[in-house]
Amino acid sequence: MRVQDSDPKYEASQDLPAFSYARYAESLGFTGIEITTPEQIGNAWDQALVNDRPTLLDFHTDPDVPLIPFHIEKKQAKAYMSAMLHGDPDALETIKASARQFSKSFIGKSP
Repeated sequence: MRVQDSDPKYEASQDLPAFSYARYAESLGFTGIEITTPEQIGNAWDQALVNDRPTLLDFHTDPDVPLIPFHIEKKQAKAYMSAMLHGDPDALETIKASARQFSKSFIGKSP
């Protein structure tokens, strides 16, 4: 919503309590795998693809890094910044986290 519609964060629907979706999946008879670091992703996928039952991958991500399309358009970037400047309660932390994420994606790439 931040990127598409320039809406600030709506805390009532976006601040979720801590909950283990992996443990819940296991209580239903599925396999649940919690992923808390990027290094765990490969092994988690490998395990999920060879399991004999449905598997839920429970990714723990930084809530201050919004889902931004890989090929963000100028209109989307403008909408995102508008949301940040117009009452988003996590604006400062979100902008800092996004900047860190964007800078990581450019490290090692040649101009």
